[in-house]
Amino acid sequence: MVEEAIPVLRVADAEAAVAWYARLGFVKEWEHRFEPHSPAFVEVARGGARLFLSEHDGDARPDTLVYLRVKDVDAVAQEFGARIEEQPWAREVHLTDPDGNRLRVGTPSLF
Repeated sequence: MVEEAIPVLRVADAEAAVAWYARLGFVKEWEHRFEPHSPAFVEVARGGARLFLSEHDGDARPDTLVYLRVKDVDAVAQEFGARIEEQPWAREVHLTDPDGNRLRVGTPSLF
């Protein structure tokens, strides 16, 4: 079994969040609800990166920051109309999802 850390992000509407994260190249892997119409808990993945998106109160707080390392930050910047910032360590864009979670997406200078 591979060991990994998976960030949990609080979302109000999992379906809308999945659609937003699809713009970043994430694909919905699975969804769980304890009962129909109860809050959703969803996993999305992009390559080896995974995120849990939770509608459950108390699972996570809004305004979380996640760093996503990608090979082509230019494509992300174009998709979101975001400005690329040149840093000594990476070229980055700063995004905020519809629920206020922050993502810093970057291509390391060493790629």
